[in-house]
Amino acid sequence: MSLFESFQLGSTTELKNRFVMAPLTRCRAINNIPNELMAEYYRQRAGAGLIISEGTSPSPNGLGYPRIPGAYSDAQIEGWKKIAEAVHAKDGKIFVQLMHCGRITAKLNMPEGSETLAPSSIQAAGEMFTETGMMPHETPKAMSLDEIQATQNEFVSSAKRLINEAGIDGVELHAANGYLLDQFINPRSNQRDDQYGGSIENRARFVLEIAQKVVDAIGADKVGIRFSPYGDFNDMLPDYADLEQSYIYLSQEIAKMNLAYIHIVDHRIAFGAPDFATDIKNTIKTNFKGTVISGGGVDSVEKAQSVLDSGLDLVYVGRSFISNPNFVEKIQNKAELAIPDMETFYSPGEKGYTDYV
Repeated sequence: MSLFESFQLGSTTELKNRFVMAPLTRCRAINNIPNELMAEYYRQRAGAGLIISEGTSPSPNGLGYPRIPGAYSDAQIEGWKKIAEAVHAKDGKIFVQLMHCGRITAKLNMPEGSETLAPSSIQAAGEMFTETGMMPHETPKAMSLDEIQATQNEFVSSAKRLINEAGIDGVELHAANGYLLDQFINPRSNQRDDQYGGSIENRARFVLEIAQKVVDAIGADKVGIRFSPYGDFNDMLPDYADLEQSYIYLSQEIAKMNLAYIHIVDHRIAFGAPDFATDIKNTIKTNFKGTVISGGGVDSVEKAQSVLDSGLDLVYVGRSFISNPNFVEKIQNKAELAIPDMETFYSPGEKGYTDYV
């Protein structure tokens, strides 16, 4: 398996190599609208086999961070169309990650008329950054059954518009990192006593219903999903009694839908999470049987190859793509990688964004 050879993702998307640019929040979407600066940023990185965009909200209710993009208004969809055109002009492929932040937000980051929603009315520990400083996370409203259905329909609407109007290649459902879909999976944030809480099947229900609805709307080949087992980011419980069985069940059900891929984010390096209690990546691969993406701290051919040698299919790269827009070319030629400037990760301008070479 060569890192630099093409890879068939589903039946509709051919990747020019096995490197995936991981979704990276960059906070450049002024008024939550994708713009020309973002189009240039993604165009520069189109050497990746697949780009997965930064987290993009399907709803005003999901805008947890300042200046993250949405995919629910005409202006936002037009912005994503320009990004798709820029990436495609460089023979690249891009999936937009649909991320509803749920309880991980502060009111100052939310537009007027929006509401902070989550499985249960449990405030997340920690703080959220805003334009005026750090603020405690909002205490969310526990979602009603009507709000659950409405939120699922928002995911479907955004997915359809991104594919049919913006020309994006696919979408990734963000069920990781402590955001809304993960909040349903994890018993720390989900303490419901109805059909969406309690058992493994109930806690997975919200995620699987969204996945099926989006598949029905745009086709399974255009849908991926991201998980973060054993992750503790955003006040998640990193380990619990039925964690392994939860992801076995999710993987088996996702397999029935024939999704394009499962993307497993590894929190041990980037987030300093504890080591995995089980071989969860290969457990997911065994039960899904389709394409699995993973990585973590990949900055060389050797580290990337080790992901493939472990039995997985595609390799995600995060921070190295921030400061090395031509990352794939650089590591293929054994060139020195630039170190990213962390001070500009979430600032609004081009510095530390499109000025790397």
